[in-house]
Amino acid sequence: MATANTPTSAHFAVTRWSMVLAAGDWRVGSAAQRAMGELARMYWFPLYAYLRRKGNSPSQAEDLVQGFFLRLLEKDALVTVDRTKGKFRSFLLASLTNFMANEWDKSRAQKRGGGKEILPLDAMDAEARYASEPVDEMSPERVFERRWALAVLEQVLANLLDEYTARGQTAIFAALEQMLVGGQDTSYAQIAERLAMTEGAVKVAAHRLRRRFRELLREEIAQTVSERELVDEEIRQLLASL
Repeated sequence: MATANTPTSAHFAVTRWSMVLAAGDWRVGSAAQRAMGELARMYWFPLYAYLRRKGNSPSQAEDLVQGFFLRLLEKDALVTVDRTKGKFRSFLLASLTNFMANEWDKSRAQKRGGGKEILPLDAMDAEARYASEPVDEMSPERVFERRWALAVLEQVLANLLDEYTARGQTAIFAALEQMLVGGQDTSYAQIAERLAMTEGAVKVAAHRLRRRFRELLREEIAQTVSERELVDEEIRQLLASL
């Protein structure tokens, strides 16, 4: 039986990536088009970081990402997708690799000639984010995996903040967020004093925050895989990539 933390089969029928896959040619349906667009806007940056680590300049990486998504809009990019192992993360990197090998020159000429922008990329912000990567010997694939994981977590935290803001609990979220992303540097007693709450109430609030974070993480991961059975595998991969 499904629990509150386990997406049901019915839920999976309407996730973004499952919707795109189910559409076959996703361009024929407006819902699938929106789903692909949402996924692209959320998760283009790991591709940018991958391309930069491959040795491309910032402008080259930006053009490549734009050209790649132009290809997705104009060609049947799902022909080679293994629907039994449908992960949007794997699809993106494999498709980009194929694009770079076969169609970059043609797509670059079309982009430069037509001036068509597929994603509203902020090149300066993208490069600043890429520059924050640790200076080490990570492979381009490792950079992609790490940046994918961070993009997922950023989206989950944004969704969680929206929920707390809607309830007028922004201060509680701000005080307890560190427990989700970087460990607890401040004691419960200190947080309680700052928020004018009892220490017990803060502990309860922290427990609820962690629980909701885990639920939203599963929901976000579910949007990027085709089957429920892949969620736990993706979460393990995400945690290993950080």
